[in-house]
Amino acid sequence: MAWRYCGNQLKLWRTRAGVTREELGREAGYTYEAVKSMEQGRRKPTLRVLEVADQMCAAQGLLIAAQDYLKPDRFPSYSQDYMRYEADAIALSWYESQLIPGLLQTPVYARALMNGHCPPLDDETIEERVAARLERQSMLEKQTKGFNFVIEETALRRRITGADAHVQQMRYLVSIGEQRNVTLQVMSTDQGYHPGLMGPFVVLETPEHDHLAYEEGQSMGALYADPEKVSVIRRRHDMILRRALSPEESVRFIGNLAEGT
Repeated sequence: MAWRYCGNQLKLWRTRAGVTREELGREAGYTYEAVKSMEQGRRKPTLRVLEVADQMCAAQGLLIAAQDYLKPDRFPSYSQDYMRYEADAIALSWYESQLIPGLLQTPVYARALMNGHCPPLDDETIEERVAARLERQSMLEKQTKGFNFVIEETALRRRITGADAHVQQMRYLVSIGEQRNVTLQVMSTDQGYHPGLMGPFVVLETPEHDHLAYEEGQSMGALYADPEKVSVIRRRHDMILRRALSPEESVRFIGNLAEGT
């Protein structure tokens, strides 16, 4: 909608000033079809086009101001409610079956995931989302917040990055697992089936000591406050904790992965 609104404003200012698409495109370095796509909201209006149009149409900065509303979302739309609660939570329990949890990813790992997105993300969106993910990790430094992560062994062994970057990711996990406000546990593949294999989830405790649960799929996310639904996920988490390696065993296990032993 932001693209469409901005494109429509671009068209209105251009028409009012008597500037053709060909003229705007030639001055900005874009084709007629590119300008048309921007005006119709099928392509994001670029800063270059907005700057040139603002000058040619005497918009006095009104078109350039639209750039602030064209920045990519820092998080997928379906996860934004969760992100707001995550920032304020006093405790977080995260089970992950396929990937390293976002709060524990190195920049190289996070960028590799974004680069592999389907459909592909544009460079600006990738950089914005990688930056947002890394900024969230500052929560781990707040020692009054408690964190528990359970990660499947298969997620630890899966190489999303090159060999060296994978080793750095494992070493980073070891360093995080040594923080006194973080508990890191590994679910060994030897455990066979357990409730976590139904999918990853996060349980949050709010400052008011309410509990919320979050589940995320490939293209959707669901944040639950309903006590019955939250209770089910918390019971699954309790079962997972009983099956996972102890924090001490887990740190040693990840350390061995980093050293290739």
